[in-house]
Amino acid sequence: MLVLALDTATPRLVAGLARWSADGGTSVLAERAVPSGTRHAELLAPAIEGVLADAGVALGAVEAVVTGLGPGPFTGLRVGVVTAAALADARGIPVVGVCSLDAVGSAARTVITDARRKEVYWATYDADGMRTDGPSVVRPEELRLPGPFSGDPAFAERLGAPVTPADVTTTGLLRAAAPQLADPGSAAPLVPLYLRRPDAVPPTSIKPVTR
Repeated sequence: MLVLALDTATPRLVAGLARWSADGGTSVLAERAVPSGTRHAELLAPAIEGVLADAGVALGAVEAVVTGLGPGPFTGLRVGVVTAAALADARGIPVVGVCSLDAVGSAARTVITDARRKEVYWATYDADGMRTDGPSVVRPEELRLPGPFSGDPAFAERLGAPVTPADVTTTGLLRAAAPQLADPGSAAPLVPLYLRRPDAVPPTSIKPVTR
């Protein structure tokens, strides 16, 4: 199965193309990881076009789409989820959503990514790579877990422990999506993991207009 994998949950946008099979695992044909900040909407489409060109594959050959569902900021995360849904709907192919933290690192670990507002998103995994707690959001100083930690090393000092650098990857996204790719009918609706309310909120009152 030829799979397009997308993630816009972190400041590093990921688009990848891979061949996946339940028996043969994952073979990544092309991947682009782009420092995107808050420019996901501008950079995602060119990244998708880029990996298709790098692999020498047309979009019409893609047989499934996998997308990270976060946790992540509202606007950036929505870009990836909506793009994945639109591509799958237009082609009539399956779309699978996974927790983005599941695609960071491997084996036993606690994954840490930047949640802004001086907080981190986190989730813990056992030796088989299965998530045992999270995802959730917290200030690093309040995360009372022993590690080992994987993810964003910028938080090592505040965690009081080293953090092995790791990012969302195409391989990680397909690994997390494997059960749903094997049985597309089991794929759940795409529900983004925002974990908290968006920064932008409607005004509570309307100021009168004066001339």
